[in-house]
Amino acid sequence: MPDYGFWIVFIGTAIALNVAPGPDVLYILTKTISGGKKIGIASSLGVCTGALFHVVIAAVGLSAILLTSTLAFIIVKYIGVGYLLYLAFQAFRSSGANFVVNDNGQLKDSAWKAFKQGVLIDILNPKVAIFFMAFLPQFLREGQGSTSWQLLFLGVLVIVIAIIIETLYVLLASKISHKIHTNKNYTLWLDRVVGVMFVGLGIKLATGVNT
Repeated sequence: MPDYGFWIVFIGTAIALNVAPGPDVLYILTKTISGGKKIGIASSLGVCTGALFHVVIAAVGLSAILLTSTLAFIIVKYIGVGYLLYLAFQAFRSSGANFVVNDNGQLKDSAWKAFKQGVLIDILNPKVAIFFMAFLPQFLREGQGSTSWQLLFLGVLVIVIAIIIETLYVLLASKISHKIHTNKNYTLWLDRVVGVMFVGLGIKLATGVNT
């Protein structure tokens, strides 16, 4: 029987993490406003391809460590808790400017160039590697396949969710870019909601509750 509780928690958390504003989202929004939907989608696919690199590294590197060291698993777990609480702190202290982007009239890039830039931005961002290494192990389950396979599968799901959310951002930015530039009430509210979700997940992970 499918573990609906597990998947509700995992997918809900992945959505919250991907909705949260960050360098990737800012890059994609900027590219969308300066180059249009095609460039924005290419940028998103590039960023997610770079993220896939980190997922593979996490799956290969963590599988051996987590299978042999309980201490390593505990350390990784609390790194994840700390990282989630850090994200919550950043969301709560935000003035609502995380989604503000500058339309500086840049020339349109080619889709291929935007894709390559997105790949490099994500591969060269060490925080992405830390995120996957801290987040994915929280959802490992006994009897559901090897550690490396679970890490890879869950990581790919996070990326698929990211593509969906980022595509929605691209479509939104292309239609109401002026509101994204000027209306901080929306972004302030979004930051606060995401912050609450991060705190809740951090507490859940710290207390060892695995639904």
